[in-house]
Formats: sequence, structure tokens, C-alpha cells
Amino acid sequence: MLQISSALLNDLLAHLVDGLPDEACGLLGGKPSTGSDPCVVDAWYPSPNSAASSRVYTIDPKVHLRADRDAEDRGSELVGVVHSHTHSEPYPSPTDVAQAPDPAWHYVIVSFRLGQPMVRSYRIIEGEIAEEAIVVTDR
Repeated sequence: MLQISSALLNDLLAHLVDGLPDEACGLLGGKPSTGSDPCVVDAWYPSPNSAASSRVYTIDPKVHLRADRDAEDRGSELVGVVHSHTHSEPYPSPTDVAQAPDPAWHYVIVSFRLGQPMVRSYRIIEGEIAEEAIVVTDR
């Protein structure tokens, strides 16, 4: 399960909308899940899409490095990645699965295929895709 505040989610969605018509992306920082506790997202690191494409995304390596350092400085870690799908469902594509760098990460996909954002989160472990719940909090 992934927990995120409504304020962070709104910032994230604004960045993804601003990226249209290309896919947009960024990284999530926070506290990984432990046992039955959810992964709590407490930071959002927007990135330009270095691929500049409506079909694929690439996180800027400098953003990734700065985000990793910031998360470590705050006593947390990078826990996932977010990107948009401009023309397809909010489900990991074969490219998304092939590029899934860390089985501990959460992969959030926001689809704009129908106009309104559809937000979903997944775990991708050894090519297996499992959807997980997203809990949006007021704080």
C-alpha cells in the first residue's frame, strides 16, 4: 500500500499535466513499508522527461542524484517513480516493466487517456505486476 498526502498528489498531478503532450515523470521519497504499514510518501521530486516523448520517459540523472541525496539527508529514501501515460491505460507497459529498476519501489502511473487523471500504483518484481492500493491523506 502507498500513502500520499493530497497536497503532494496535487503537486505531482500538476507537474504531469504541465508535461503534456509528452509523458512527464518524477521520483517519490519517503519511508518504505514495514510489515503491514504502508509506504509513506513525504517528498516529490519532479523531473523533466529527458526522452521528450509522448510514449516513453527518462528521469534526468541530475534530478535522480539530487533526490537521492535529499532523501538521505532527511532520513528517508527514494521509494518509487511516477510517470504519465498520455495515450494508454494506467498500467505498466512492457517498456515500463523492463525499466523497473528496483523491486522495492512503487511505480505510480497516471493516465490522461480519458482527459481526467487516472492514478494507479504497482509493484513490479521480476517482471510480475501487482497493483496496490493508494491511500490519500489530508496531511
